[in-house]
Amino acid sequence: MNKNALIQSTAEYVKAESQNDSSGHDWWHIQRVWKIALAICEHEAADTFIVQLAALLHDLDDWKFNASEDETPRRAQAWLEQNRVDPRIIEQVCEIIMCVSFKGAQVENKMKSAEGLIVQDADRLDAIGAIGIGRAFAYGGYKGRLLYDPNQPPHLHQNFEQYKNSHSATINHFYEKLLLLKDKMNTVTAKRIAQERHDFMVLFLDKFMDEWNGKDWE
Repeated sequence: MNKNALIQSTAEYVKAESQNDSSGHDWWHIQRVWKIALAICEHEAADTFIVQLAALLHDLDDWKFNASEDETPRRAQAWLEQNRVDPRIIEQVCEIIMCVSFKGAQVENKMKSAEGLIVQDADRLDAIGAIGIGRAFAYGGYKGRLLYDPNQPPHLHQNFEQYKNSHSATINHFYEKLLLLKDKMNTVTAKRIAQERHDFMVLFLDKFMDEWNGKDWE
């Protein structure tokens, strides 16, 4: 198996599948996660082949766009089997895909492998900061959610069902997930990057609330 060739063909496959997405989970998101994961690998001991495959395939079967609302990586597994990848590698990649997503503020992170922790950090880094803000509002618009409703307080979900079934406003998403990610990073590299991105989101929310409440023109 030519690993480099498989990585490139996987990238091309995922790009074709995701390039028209308008929810913030498009090819460019996948590419950024791929690049961030590789950057983290420079400072962490991990199998970069597994990291790259998982990073590229991590959103292919995302529950948010899956009619069955589970994260069984059917298409990812089928792609890897079609390319005759070692079954042990397929198992590792699929396990990462099933555990990578945030599933609620109070839900335990079940990611175990070093490779999975790196991919998870890369995915979460792309959910915060300036790009994270843009992606949050893209997803909110895609799902038809309100921008903000001051009568609808954020809720720290205790289980995946609560989180999955939530339809709260986009601003709530910051308090329910995005602002929590800084302290949920796994690697030293991701923790360092996350701090600056977190701080930028806090500044944005402060300015948003000032404008919402008219404090900049009173």
